Parts: sequence; structure tokens; C-alpha cells
Amino acid sequence: MDKPPGSPRSGSAAKTHIVRFAIANRRRLSGPGLRAFLAIADLWGLTEEQRRLVLGYPARSTYHSWVKKARDRRDITLSVDVLMRISAVLGIYKGLRILFADDDKGVEWLQRPHKARVFGGAPPIELITSGTQDALLTVRRFVDAACGGLYMGPSPEERDRPPYDDSEIIFDGADD
Repeated sequence: MDKPPGSPRSGSAAKTHIVRFAIANRRRLSGPGLRAFLAIADLWGLTEEQRRLVLGYPARSTYHSWVKKARDRRDITLSVDVLMRISAVLGIYKGLRILFADDDKGVEWLQRPHKARVFGGAPPIELITSGTQDALLTVRRFVDAACGGLYMGPSPEERDRPPYDDSEIIFDGADD
């Protein structure tokens, strides 16, 4: 059955999706993307464990193989998930460069506890290195919003409210 018009995978949208995630395209982006990620991870002072968490926690041997291939400029093809994670890190880095006059100020922002509710009083780097793609994208969206002038400091009510805890999480009862 054909997909309805306007569906994400119909017509030219499907072709764009296929090209975007084609192995050749991923191979073209993987080496440069990983090298850029490693430079940013060095700047941010990430440990090997944190780097692996950001990348989706590949096995240590897999991570070292990727790094060696990328540094030797040999072919490497990372998964869409890993490339998405690298893209989020690149976006965070770019946003911090827009917001702060130098890299040190951006790193300082990442490492300081933050009062915005999304960070729950923790430093943004903790969300970045939590291991989930969603956490990475949350920080990316926060930095993008700040770059776009959409960031607003916490309101007086938010400023005095303690961070959310696990008891405030509501599950819908599904066992998925």
C-alpha cells in the first residue's frame, strides 16, 4: 500500500532519507566527524569512559579501533546513531562558541551546576555524558535556544524549587 502524500517516507522525502543514511554518505562523514569529536572531547576534558558514553557506549576495543582508523585517515563507517550523537556534540560546541568569547568560558559553563530545570542543578556535562542520545539532544536544544535568544532565566518560583526526583516521574503503565 502506498504511503499518503506528505508522509515522511513518501516520494522525494524517502529518496532524501535513503541518500542521507546511505553507507557511502556515512563513510564520508564518519572519519572527519570522529576526529572533530575527539578534538572537542579533549577540549572538554572527557575521560575515555565519558567519550564512550557519549558515543553510545561501544566496546572499548571497538572505540579504540574507530579512533585508530579515524586518526590514520582510514575508511570507517559509523552507525546513524553514533553519527547523530557526534552531530549533537558538534552542535553543542558550535553553540558554546557563539555564546562565549572563548573555549574556556564554554567549558566552564558545561562543568558548573546549572539552575535551569532541565539540568536539575547538575552541570550540563553530566547530561552530555549520561549515555543517552536524548540527553545529548536536550543539551543541544537548550544551547540552540540560548543562541536564538529564547533562553530565559528561571522564574522566582523555579529558582527556589528543588530539582525533580524519581518519584515525580509518571509512567503510563505500559510494559514496553
